[in-house]
Amino acid sequence: MRNEQPSSLVEFIGPPPKQRNTKHTRIASDLRAHPNVWGVVGKPASITRAASAAQAIRNARLPAYSPAGSFEAVARTITSGGSTEHRVYARFVGGEQ
Repeated sequence: MRNEQPSSLVEFIGPPPKQRNTKHTRIASDLRAHPNVWGVVGKPASITRAASAAQAIRNARLPAYSPAGSFEAVARTITSGGSTEHRVYARFVGGEQ
């Protein structure tokens, strides 16, 4: 009688690598290159999502925007030509890099 173990469906290889070139890393880098200039960094489907994204940027919930307070961000609803969209505006205002 053979005592074989079934092959695993999981590959155990250690911790995942850190992503250094994420969308948010590129956005934060662009904003840092243009300090104090507002830019549209997102157009979510709702004002609630836009407000949440703006708060996440201000509070540096993502490492790309740290330290907290180095970015300002606001959510706005813009209506033009009968079309409405929700935008996230942000700018780099300084802080440690």
